[in-house]
Amino acid sequence: MSSFLEGMSAFISSPSAVLVAIIGSVAGILVGAVPGLSGTTAVALLLPFSFYLDPLIALILMYTISKSSDFGGSIPGILFNTPGTPSAAATMIEGHPLARKGYPVKALRAATAASATGDFFSECLLIFGAAYLAVYAVKIGPPELVTIYIMAFVVISSIIGESMIKGIISTLFGITLALVGFDPISGNLRMTFDQLPLMDGLPLVPALIGIFVVGEVFHRFDVKDFGASTQKDSSGAGSAAPDVSRPDDTFGLRDYLRVLPTIVRSMFIGASVGMFPGIGASVASFLSFGEARRQAKPDDDWGHGEVKGVAASEAANNATSGANLIPLLTLGIPGSTQAALLAGAMLIHGITVGPQVFTEDGVLIYSLFSAGLFCILAYFVVGFWFSPMIGRIILAVPARITYSLILMISVSSAYVLHSSLFDVWIMVLFGVLGYLFRRYNYNIPAFMIALLLGGGMERAARQTMLLDNDGLWIIFQRPISLTILILTVIMVIMRIRKARINKALAALQDD
Repeated sequence: MSSFLEGMSAFISSPSAVLVAIIGSVAGILVGAVPGLSGTTAVALLLPFSFYLDPLIALILMYTISKSSDFGGSIPGILFNTPGTPSAAATMIEGHPLARKGYPVKALRAATAASATGDFFSECLLIFGAAYLAVYAVKIGPPELVTIYIMAFVVISSIIGESMIKGIISTLFGITLALVGFDPISGNLRMTFDQLPLMDGLPLVPALIGIFVVGEVFHRFDVKDFGASTQKDSSGAGSAAPDVSRPDDTFGLRDYLRVLPTIVRSMFIGASVGMFPGIGASVASFLSFGEARRQAKPDDDWGHGEVKGVAASEAANNATSGANLIPLLTLGIPGSTQAALLAGAMLIHGITVGPQVFTEDGVLIYSLFSAGLFCILAYFVVGFWFSPMIGRIILAVPARITYSLILMISVSSAYVLHSSLFDVWIMVLFGVLGYLFRRYNYNIPAFMIALLLGGGMERAARQTMLLDNDGLWIIFQRPISLTILILTVIMVIMRIRKARINKALAALQDD
């Protein structure tokens, strides 16, 4: 508790940190509200510039953008039936019909209140839970760490995504590219192709910008999908909510108390899902939405604009925000792509990613957590009163101009870190790779997390082999590592069983 108070004091006493938190909170809402963009895109673009900032300022900017963008995606989903982020797709299901009935303010304010509540719970879980878990995590040895890496890769590659095979291929490809550069034990060069810039491994920042930002831009231009439109099609997609609200279009304390049980249930689901690496906010949103609908009461208006649906998906969506950092700060394994980018920023500034961070950089980490709490307050204030205006601003900006500008910034971002055209070509190469991944439905989170963690897994595996003459067989001789492996096998079996059931159901429907 004293460490948290010390970190909060450091944050509050720094005017620049508070100002950056405000800027990040507002910028995150705007980024999230642009269909097709996300906090991941913005954080990836900021990575090279963070090198020139104070570590705390850089992390606060990236963290607050990431948090508030999760909420910002609900704005176009409610107003225009076009979610700004994938995790806001569930919010759109009930949010847009509610807005079209003449209650856009009610839908937006319900989303804001639910987002802030779920996010606050998740942040408290991070603040008061991660440090205690880190005490035990720091005692984990190389054999246990190897099995944790294996479990993370299996979960991300086989459970997330439509195809388990494509997920495994994506993970193996990421691990392979993580081996580029010096061998950490022998010092031999691997897969550098006589390119000096590859001696220290693939340039991380250009690769992240390429896969997340440039790949997304290429994909958008290819499918000619540039986000919201006010033209309503036959399915209702892209239709705009009416400009005129009903006289009772508001969301007060009584409305909040009515949906509070739904929010509480959903934030527990979101936080639980967020602690598992790679599952993500979209899964949490739809799980909570489905559970809220299952708990429907006779007077609810599901299917025609039920505010509980908005509250459920948004509470779960934002409850993953803080929980995603728990595996990163306790085990060194990112819980999401945004957590992976934050890990990249920490590595750039020489900050240890894992349980040691609480002893080596405790004040910085707790200052970051304090900025997260401040961000929740900031985006609540902005979202509660200014969401409709933000929606109109986003709709007024031509999306083609937005994406062209992002592409230009991406090139500058890749070049500025080392003033190297080689980094720009790496960005372009990974941009093409990201486009191909999207087009053929390969698993981008699995690939990038494997690229980030592959080196750590190799070091842990090498250390494990040096501990015992039996090499990696020591994993089966230690209870914790053996338990983790058994859980991993159970997860794979369940995934295969689920895939067979889905295939059988699809065959029955075809018949």
